[in-house]
Amino acid sequence: MWLILILVLIGVLLLVAELVLLPGISVAGIGSLLAFGAAIFYAFIQYGVLIGLVTLTAAVLLSVLAVFISLRANTWQRLSLKATIDSTSTPTPQQNNILVGQTGTTLTRLAPMGKVRVGEVTAEAKTIDGYINPRQSVEVIGFENTVVIVRAVHHKQQESINQI
Repeated sequence: MWLILILVLIGVLLLVAELVLLPGISVAGIGSLLAFGAAIFYAFIQYGVLIGLVTLTAAVLLSVLAVFISLRANTWQRLSLKATIDSTSTPTPQQNNILVGQTGTTLTRLAPMGKVRVGEVTAEAKTIDGYINPRQSVEVIGFENTVVIVRAVHHKQQESINQI
């Protein structure tokens, strides 16, 4: 008799695990069906039709009760994560006070992405000019999420910028 009770309880626990922790047809769901089936089969074989039907009824009622308790709103609220993530891993160029029109220097080769220094800030950059070698002057022309969009500053433009 203890074996039947243990198998039914294992079936209920695996059913709850299937619903709450591992949704979909998984090992827990198959294990739950096997535990229920073994308990009911053993009850019919060992104890007869009456105990077999009682075991079947108990398994169904316990399963319905477990599903009902598992799917209640309070149960999910206790299991759900309440913390929120407010930060980003990389500040945006605007948060670093990088503005369109500012000039900077490439730290790595932009092919088409790499690192640039604009003022005192090092940022990830993308060029529209193809490739730009390290230690070249660039101008900020826009932003794309956390990436600074730059273009090469040619020598004539650079000389006029230096005169200002």
